[in-house]
Amino acid sequence: MPERYCSIEKYRCANCSHTGSDTLGNENQSTSASDRIGNPVIIRGSFQRHLSTADTSEFMSTDKTNQSWGGRFSEPVDAFVARFTASVTFDQRLYRHDIMGSIAHATMLAKVGVLTDAERDSIIDGLKTIQGEIEAGQFDWRVDLEDVHMNIEARLTDRIGVTGKKLHTGRSRNDQVATDIRLWLRDEIDLILGEITRLQKGLLEQAEREAGSIMPGFTHLQTAQPVTFGHHMLAWFEMLSRDYERLVDCRKRTNRMPLGSAALAGTTYPIDREYTAQLLGFDAVGGNSLDNVSDRDFAIEFCSAASIAMMHLSRFSEELVLWTSAQFQFIDLPDRFCTGSSIMPQKKNPDVPELVRGKSGRVFGALMGLLTLMKGQPLAYNKDNQEDKEPLFDAADTLRDSLRAFADMIPAIKPKHAMMREAALRGFSTATDLADYLVRRGLPFRDCHEIVGHAVKYGVENGKDLAEMSLEELRKFSDQIDQDVFAVLTLEGSVNARNHIGGTAPAQVKAAVARGQALLASR
Repeated sequence: MPERYCSIEKYRCANCSHTGSDTLGNENQSTSASDRIGNPVIIRGSFQRHLSTADTSEFMSTDKTNQSWGGRFSEPVDAFVARFTASVTFDQRLYRHDIMGSIAHATMLAKVGVLTDAERDSIIDGLKTIQGEIEAGQFDWRVDLEDVHMNIEARLTDRIGVTGKKLHTGRSRNDQVATDIRLWLRDEIDLILGEITRLQKGLLEQAEREAGSIMPGFTHLQTAQPVTFGHHMLAWFEMLSRDYERLVDCRKRTNRMPLGSAALAGTTYPIDREYTAQLLGFDAVGGNSLDNVSDRDFAIEFCSAASIAMMHLSRFSEELVLWTSAQFQFIDLPDRFCTGSSIMPQKKNPDVPELVRGKSGRVFGALMGLLTLMKGQPLAYNKDNQEDKEPLFDAADTLRDSLRAFADMIPAIKPKHAMMREAALRGFSTATDLADYLVRRGLPFRDCHEIVGHAVKYGVENGKDLAEMSLEELRKFSDQIDQDVFAVLTLEGSVNARNHIGGTAPAQVKAAVARGQALLASR
């Protein structure tokens, strides 16, 4: 499905045909106490306009407030307050899931006799028509109607009349929005899991192709031991597997239905929550109405899992940035993943990994924002929770797009084998192999460690790697060293010796690739 960017909110929306980059833009509107909601802001397609009061519907409003909830109020809401408290500019992206939930709710109400079959059918047909209007960019999003829920319900009433006012029977926006977010996040997790799998496939391709390509392994960013490029790619595969598992677990707890909890205490209508849950594909219904409408654990858990995944991508990005530098020259990134400099003609900048590294902070911020949002709230629902959506939306968008960028980029990486091998030959990367060689000759490991340390010191002072020393030079440090030591001190000898599950030997890399392919096939 082609990607589109939803107008107003500028978030990527795979299910929305909106285009453009509209913003609310009410800078010139008065915010004085006398400025009331007489001319609601209308946002439609790729432009915005003000309609007079005469142009607006009389959707369940009172003479005083022009609001569906205005019965107990004696004056309209201040215009600035209306804009300040409205969420439609960002929660409109929930429209598909809001309509999905409303169709299921209406179907259930008819099943239990609250609605007639004719009323149900009229509501469902109207909602489907509204979804078509939204996806065609022909829907008027009204800020004075506050949110996605009331905008859709107002349009439904405008289309089908009084029957539209019956849809909200036995339901509150509190359980409605909690349901919408869970439905939306469930779909987002599925998309993200798909991108993780696609990235992992690319890593397996690289690992299989480069199972024997030697590079230096690092600790403290200092040369440690030789590894293969394929083995290094598999390390990222393992991290992403854990990310996948965390998100699968998060999806399980997300997929519990709050609908039917109404405002906080449940409803007096004879609803069938399990039937509604079945219609919406939920695994279960939430067990406590107070918790159902106020719980945002699932969003926090998602942002936690997303933060860990972005941390992994950020670490990977750091390596890619280093490896593409003139100082490392381990890999080449295709031009399509890089940009240049406006002043320095020679530059080829690894912008994709740099941006992913930077964007990790947005997701970490979303996690902390949601934790802070929830920490002081008493039961049950509070208006604070309106602030849950933007960080959640941004975290999901950022993770999904970062994974997509990596899934496109990783299979296209071209290792520079000669440069990696040359780097592995520097820094005494086979020193541990020499120590292990002496252990096999019967010496205690700590003694071997000291012996090899002296040999390395000699090499540093004389500009020689261990493999470049003569047998005579090596025997100065231990008479247990014989001619066969040079097979141990080669890069190939070092990596081949680590021939166990999880080791860097090419045979083990290929076996790990096979296990990884089987894992992906099982999903």
